[in-house]
Amino acid sequence: MSDSAPSTPAPSTPTPETPAPEPAALETSALSKSFGGVFAVREVSVAFAHGCVNAIIGPNGAGKTTLINLLSGDLKPSSGRIVYGGRDITALPPHRVSQLGIGRSYQITNIFPPFTVGRNVWLAAQSRLPSSLRFFRPAVRRRDVAERAERALVAAGLADSVDRIAGTISHGEQRQLEIAMLLATEPQVLLLDEPLAGMGPEEGVGIVRLIQGLRGDHCVVLIEHDMDAVFAVADRLTVMVGGAVLETGTPASIRASDTVRKAYLGDALDGAPQGATA
Repeated sequence: MSDSAPSTPAPSTPTPETPAPEPAALETSALSKSFGGVFAVREVSVAFAHGCVNAIIGPNGAGKTTLINLLSGDLKPSSGRIVYGGRDITALPPHRVSQLGIGRSYQITNIFPPFTVGRNVWLAAQSRLPSSLRFFRPAVRRRDVAERAERALVAAGLADSVDRIAGTISHGEQRQLEIAMLLATEPQVLLLDEPLAGMGPEEGVGIVRLIQGLRGDHCVVLIEHDMDAVFAVADRLTVMVGGAVLETGTPASIRASDTVRKAYLGDALDGAPQGATA
């Protein structure tokens, strides 16, 4: 090309935009909890995004359940802040935290065994009514409560088990029921403490699928010791050791972290599914 030839700039290729990170639904700032001078949670600052499964992993005694207890209001922090939807909820009691939209399950199944599956979920849905209306007439006659209960049963895969007695269904189904009861309260944040505890492989697969189906409409915060399940379902992982956050990242980055491997996971990572998505 001669010097006099007009130069035509090459067409530019649009640079792909990096997706904006999901805003935090729930976050902590320098959160600490001590018992008799011993810190169970130490200076934890972490953000849990909406539309994600946020898993917390770590060895026994790492402070995972204590952190969940702080987030749910079951424990009061020694210092630091908890913010939900831009609101400071640090000092709120558990019932107020729940009313604002944070639901929590426990390591031990928490249901009403003598009642039917449907009645358990209806009672949970009824708990969202204002106290002045809760016992005004039977909850099953209130259309909004009944519809909320039905949606929760469908989401949890229990629509065909409405009339079964809760105490007679399998352990896995009882964990599904507990999640259905949480969903009936219409939370935005689900705090799930070891939902796979005590389950066999087949039951565990069902709960993993259930949790995967919840991520789009909720912020899920999950504690679980089953590394296969964690790496299959989590979008983000927070690793805790000694009450403090060691590292936070995608499953791929946590798997590749020498720091995490040396401090906690070690060979456990070698058994986690390689195809887990971030």
